[in-house]
Amino acid sequence: MKNLLLLPFLLILFHACAQKADKPSYEKVNLKLNEQFGDYWYQGKAELTSYDLEQVRYGEKREGEAVLIFVTEDFSKSKQVKLDNLKEVGDDAEKVLKLNFTKKFNTGIYPYSIMTSIFSPVYPENDLHARKITTSVQEWCGHVFMQLNNKRKDYDLLVRSYFESEGDMEMKLDKVWMEDELWTLLRLDPNQIPEGEIQLFPSTQYLRLKHKELKAYAANVSINRNDDLNELKIEIPELERDLSIFYKNQHPYKIEKWEETYPENGDMMTTTATLKERIMLDYWNRNNVKDSTYREELKLGF
Repeated sequence: MKNLLLLPFLLILFHACAQKADKPSYEKVNLKLNEQFGDYWYQGKAELTSYDLEQVRYGEKREGEAVLIFVTEDFSKSKQVKLDNLKEVGDDAEKVLKLNFTKKFNTGIYPYSIMTSIFSPVYPENDLHARKITTSVQEWCGHVFMQLNNKRKDYDLLVRSYFESEGDMEMKLDKVWMEDELWTLLRLDPNQIPEGEIQLFPSTQYLRLKHKELKAYAANVSINRNDDLNELKIEIPELERDLSIFYKNQHPYKIEKWEETYPENGDMMTTTATLKERIMLDYWNRNNVKDSTYREELKLGF
C-alpha cells in the first residue's frame, strides 16, 4: 500500500528529472547563475564578438582583429573533449562554457594567428577551475602548442614547439588559478573571481609569445565596480605585466574591451582591443558561400 502511495510522487519526480536532463538544476551548483542564464546561453547559438586589435609585437604596435566566441556545449569528464553522442555517455557528460579566443595580425611580411580555447564547467560540484585550456600560435617561422588538463589535484601540461629551447615538454603543475579561465568565469559569475594576492598561471598566449617560464606567479587580482563597465584587473609584478578586462556589470557580463601592458624591447607598451560588433549565431551551420555575409556583419577583415 505504501508503495502505491509513493508511485505518483515518483512519477512526478521522474518527469521533472527527464525535463531537466540537458539543463541541470541550478540548486545543486556552487556558482550563482543568473535567472536568465539559460535564456541567453541555451538558445542554440554562440555569442560572437569582434574587436579592433592593436597588438604589441617586436617593439611595435600591429593592427589586427580579435574575436571572442562563447558557447555552451557538452563535454566529456573523462576524455576532456566535446561529446559527439550524448545518448551513450551517461554520467560522463558535463556542461561547459567554451571560449575560443582568436587573434590575427601581421608583422611585416608575415602573419600571426593565435587561438586559445577554454572549457569551464557551468555546474561544478566542487571544482570551479577550467577543465581544459589549449593555445596555439602559428606564423611563418613555425608553430607552437600548449595544453593544460585539469586532473583534480593538479594539471597535466603539454608543450610542443619548433624552438630548440622549448622543444617537447610534459610536466605536472600544482592546482592554482589560471588567468585564461578568468575570462570564462566572469561570464558565469564574476563574484567567484578570487580577489587579492594569489598564485596565478599567466595567459598562455603571453607565455608563448614571450617565452616566459611556465610556472605560477604572484599576482594581485581586483575588480573595480562601476555603474556600467566593471574592470577586472590583474597585476603580475615579476613580469611587470598588467591586464584589464572591461565588462558589463549585468548578466550576461559582456566583454567590451581589454588592455594588456608589459615591457617590449625595454619599453612599456600596451596591447588594446575595442569592440566592433556582436551577434548571436549558430555559426557551425553557416558554412556556405552565401553565409560569408555574416563576416561583413561582424566587420571581419582578416
